[in-house]
Amino acid sequence: MGSFKLGGMTFGSLFKKPETLLYPAEQKSAPVGLKGHIENDASLCILCGICAKTCPADAIVVEKKDRTWSIDPFRCVQCGSCVRACPKACLSMDPAYTPVATAQSCRVVEVPDPKAAATTPVSAAETETLTES
Repeated sequence: MGSFKLGGMTFGSLFKKPETLLYPAEQKSAPVGLKGHIENDASLCILCGICAKTCPADAIVVEKKDRTWSIDPFRCVQCGSCVRACPKACLSMDPAYTPVATAQSCRVVEVPDPKAAATTPVSAAETETLTES
């Protein structure tokens, strides 16, 4: 009896469109509710440090003197607590695909000084620094 069901499923799938995708050529869209990775809009960031305090994994480091905001993606558990806690809503979860990392790195965002930005236009710079494990 089981082989008849298996045969019926196999025969039925011959006339349907395939269930899988040709992965490198076709990429599946991100499902609704996928959290992704943290993005920081440095032009809105005030370096208050609330995101670093609410991060359960201590993945975020805010350096007020150096005016830098950094996140260690290997420590981040993508819970979104920093996004909810940010008073300026400069943090967001980006569900875009990120390539697999080959080395452990830390994303550092340089936040422009609002006093200096009033006189000269300064853009935020983002760099990746390698950290040894």
